Amino acid sequence: MEQENKKTEIPQRYRERIKNLRLLDDDFFSVCFADDLECTQLLLQILLGKADLKVTDVKTQYRMKNLWGREIILDAFATDSNEVWYNVEVQRKANGASPLRARYYSSMIDANLFPSGYDFGVLPESYVIFITENDALHGGLPIYHIDRRIQETNEAFGDKSHILYVNAAMTGDSALGRLMHDFNCVDPDKTHCLLLADKARHFKDDDKGAKEMCDFWEELKAEGRAEGLQEAKEKIEKAQTEARQAAAEARQAEAEKMQAKEMVRIKTNAVKTAFKMLLSGKLTVEEIADYTDLSLEEVQEFAALMAH
Repeated sequence: MEQENKKTEIPQRYRERIKNLRLLDDDFFSVCFADDLECTQLLLQILLGKADLKVTDVKTQYRMKNLWGREIILDAFATDSNEVWYNVEVQRKANGASPLRARYYSSMIDANLFPSGYDFGVLPESYVIFITENDALHGGLPIYHIDRRIQETNEAFGDKSHILYVNAAMTGDSALGRLMHDFNCVDPDKTHCLLLADKARHFKDDDKGAKEMCDFWEELKAEGRAEGLQEAKEKIEKAQTEARQAAAEARQAEAEKMQAKEMVRIKTNAVKTAFKMLLSGKLTVEEIADYTDLSLEEVQEFAALMAH
């Protein structure tokens, strides 16, 4: 029993931190929605206004690799019964929800999940959804729908790629307003949605749930340390490679410098020898050029100088 109590001991600093968590905190969002089809389905139904939307799969903290550039970790990635892709990102800071980030996430989802060999006509519809603490697009609206359009005709481009920005600062009596109230709420008893209230209560009031939250944080810390070590290793290897390359280039430059000096010395000696031979008057300019490896023109020029 003592061992069991030890397992569920929660450090006080974590208890205080968990108590103040909101769904607008991406860590809390990730644990609350992890593998939870019902909560994710309700969230997407309200955000998209589609009461019949059926979520079939959801993953949180979903990592997407990029061999040639920056990888991403999605707060939540879901698919529905029509094989539509949904990425939901919770961002408290506006700069974490820039339009360029939305563009990059959309492209990464397509690149990672669309199998090779398939016709582009079957590329699924996709949504990248940012829920931001404040009005990231500064339009005073509760939600923004972004789709590509043809400028000249104002017709939809039809690429099936959508971006949504949800302004969590706008709460109210609508379904979306109540949902955003719940995302801002720290007290499960004041949360409108029973599903979200029960999930928050599990992590805030239940020791088992609180332990899961702590374990999640510890995993993130361990993963961060591992990634930090790997990044440090890569930086060290890069610095070593650059140092070796710089040393090789320096050696090459020094060798070229020494080679140039040697060529000057050889040339100087050849010129001195040519003048001595011309002074002796025993050899022709052709013979001197052949002996010293100077050009015939050079030796003739030297001979002309001496004639003056």
